[in-house]
Amino acid sequence: MKRLYTIFLLLLATFLPIVACTTAIISGKYTVDGRPLLYKHRDTDALQNKVMYFDDGKYKYIGIVNSNDKYGKEVWGGYNSTGFAIMNSASYNLNPEQAGKDELEGVVMKLALQQCATLADFERLLDSLPKPMYLSANFGVIDALGGAAYYETGDYSYKKFDANDPLTAPRGYLIRTNYSFSGDRNRDKGISRYMAAEPILYQAALSNSLSYKFLLQDVSRNLKHGLTGTNLYNNIPLNNDKPIYVPFRDFIPRYSTSSVIVVQGTKGDEPPALTTMWTILGSPLTSVAIPVWLNKNNIYPSILIAERSENADLCNWSLFLKKELFPISVGEGNDYINLAALLTSNQTGILQKIKPIENLILENGNSLLEKWRKNEQLTSELKDFYNQIDNYVSEFYLNELKDDK
Repeated sequence: MKRLYTIFLLLLATFLPIVACTTAIISGKYTVDGRPLLYKHRDTDALQNKVMYFDDGKYKYIGIVNSNDKYGKEVWGGYNSTGFAIMNSASYNLNPEQAGKDELEGVVMKLALQQCATLADFERLLDSLPKPMYLSANFGVIDALGGAAYYETGDYSYKKFDANDPLTAPRGYLIRTNYSFSGDRNRDKGISRYMAAEPILYQAALSNSLSYKFLLQDVSRNLKHGLTGTNLYNNIPLNNDKPIYVPFRDFIPRYSTSSVIVVQGTKGDEPPALTTMWTILGSPLTSVAIPVWLNKNNIYPSILIAERSENADLCNWSLFLKKELFPISVGEGNDYINLAALLTSNQTGILQKIKPIENLILENGNSLLEKWRKNEQLTSELKDFYNQIDNYVSEFYLNELKDDK
């Protein structure tokens, strides 16, 4: 395994993207349905993401990959056939600043999905890696045994933060952006996003509403700035007749957001096959969430996957619509959003158009899950559901793109 890791290191030595993410893990003891949740809102300069299925390890798995990663050498969040799920956020305060760049998180997550079934397995994997590990990350992990923890991992060591420990997580959740609690706190990054996420998760915990839908719709589309308190939902334009630009930097959703996943685990004696990866490709401001289930027949929505180095349709459509939100392509244009294209009082904003589409998908997906929790999952039902999604979502986006020309 050390030899394999070394090979990966050499292959990826020159591939060092800029990353910044908002993440959370939630113990099943505190969610609305008793199932643990793993959440990653991914920010990166690799904006084209897709879902990829793998059978190259001990366990089969699916995950988010960069579309130009032809063979899926790195995975940026996903789960395997045992119900083990993993994601990360880059941490910029763990290793000494002079230690150089650390960018093997995608490799390690792939290794973990290939061979880990439990949190203990993941700890053994970290212990076995050659040092330095070339890591500076907060790895979030859940498993089918109810485990839920972060591993703040540097080049030579890691520290575990257990979401099931009431002393560590009094409300059952933990949040990480781009710093580690065990690192040099003078070098914290992503503070404003942490400040935005913490109060809404806290209120959700108090009201017993911590759910996958809450993470997808209320956290990833939260438009209140954690530091300034500016809430864009309080200043919605009347219509989109003319652009209205507002500063848009360091919110949870960003120009650089490329995907969102919420892995919903299982509880009790439920089979790991019912683990669900609720997936948004592209910007959550212009894309919809779709449930993904690892399955032996390798059946997935065609709009989430793509051959070789090609792009997924849903991500393409999302990024195309995102141009309406960020039409200024020079200078600091990415820091200013056209709020009138996103939200309007007359309900013609992009986000307002996609929400009913998404709600129907989530409702139908959850209905299937409830049925499968009582009876065996049927291949025919899965295939029909994904065909409906492909047709329904494709029709919506193609009509939107046609109207925009």
